[in-house]
Amino acid sequence: MNVANLHIAVLGAGESGESAARLLRSLGARVTVLDSGDPAKLAPKLAALKPAGIECIFGPAADTDATRYDLGILSPGIDPVVPLVKNFRAKDIELIGELEIADQLCGTAVVGITGTNGKTTTTQLCEVALNAGGIKTVACGNIGPAFSAKAIQGRSLDVMTVEISSFQLEEIRAFRPKVAVWLGFAPDHLDRYPDMESYYAAKVRIFENQTADDWAVVNFRDRLPPLKARTITFSACVPGADFELRDGVIHFRGKPVIAMRDTHLRGTHNAENLMAALGAGIALGLDPAAMHDALCAYRPLPHRCELIRTLDGVDYVNDSKATNLDSLEKALAGETRPVVLIAGGKDKGFEFDTVAELVGRKCRCAVLIGEMAERIERAWSPRLPCISAGRSLERAVATASSQARSGDIVLFSPGTSSFDMFKNYADRGNQFRQIVQQIQPANTRQP
Repeated sequence: MNVANLHIAVLGAGESGESAARLLRSLGARVTVLDSGDPAKLAPKLAALKPAGIECIFGPAADTDATRYDLGILSPGIDPVVPLVKNFRAKDIELIGELEIADQLCGTAVVGITGTNGKTTTTQLCEVALNAGGIKTVACGNIGPAFSAKAIQGRSLDVMTVEISSFQLEEIRAFRPKVAVWLGFAPDHLDRYPDMESYYAAKVRIFENQTADDWAVVNFRDRLPPLKARTITFSACVPGADFELRDGVIHFRGKPVIAMRDTHLRGTHNAENLMAALGAGIALGLDPAAMHDALCAYRPLPHRCELIRTLDGVDYVNDSKATNLDSLEKALAGETRPVVLIAGGKDKGFEFDTVAELVGRKCRCAVLIGEMAERIERAWSPRLPCISAGRSLERAVATASSQARSGDIVLFSPGTSSFDMFKNYADRGNQFRQIVQQIQPANTRQP
């Protein structure tokens, strides 16, 4: 695709939008970034983009801009129903997503990873596994940096390893991953989509343009439409997939591949993440043995079932990245010891009663925080003790610590978003870590 001399609008000044704007400008396009956010807050963005020769229209003026552009690029963080996008569509100008333009301008085969949970971990696992096997790649996309930021570099690589959200898939046209990895589907993002069917329809578009020459590495438990690509299946929970978990060891078509005890990952959900990465490598021609050592050496990012410390026989685990019920469910399912659970946060439109049975079976008690605390208590209290800590994470940790016994796990797995109390899940997890590190051993506490 030749963008030189085209006048292109980029809708959204976030990381993906800025990266797309810079990529297009570097290839000779005239670029204007539109964002209806507060111009004062976007002033640093203007200062960064203007020296690169990129025009900016911020604030209410972006919603009414009448300019005729040759093409529009939609950042994934911009909801398609906002006035900014409606105004642009009314001008009948082609609008594609940042994922689509980055793919077209890169021209390198893609391993695309999507699913409700586990995307970032699996994307990193794919990156280390493929590079260990001699397939040159970099991780980008929803994981950061944006695909657009790595598109030019990608031209000298064998494949691009791209984490892909449903938001990014909404505006694809020809995007066709050589390997599409489907980690699983669960309720989420009902603050963006009107229903689960709409969310699923966006996600499943990752397979839309694949052919019989491509591969789909998919969770065996999920119902998917007929796929044109060749498939590799995985599941740590049900038998019959190509990849299975047997007595803590991942097997591929009956042969042992990697033991979970040799890795730095915990839980069946991470076993499936490993399976997905191994499947992507096999699809590209690698032997599992070529990936083994790199996968064993991999250490997960913070906030994903991260062991913070062990104190008085109690493990404190930070799973702040659990921003939906599926993440919470997987974190709990992977624990074999009694759990004191800290959960709750922003109301995203789904109910917590679907995990009540599991919580009642796995947990000694639940300490609840944030906007959802009362609703969660109503759903769970018939099955186990629930204690509200209001909007204080410090109080929640202190309460959980007082309830835990030696051999227990205090698991911080909120099951929903953080924006009612924190900047994001990382801020939430960092505060949890800091509070836990300040707890004094029982024998040194004041009476």
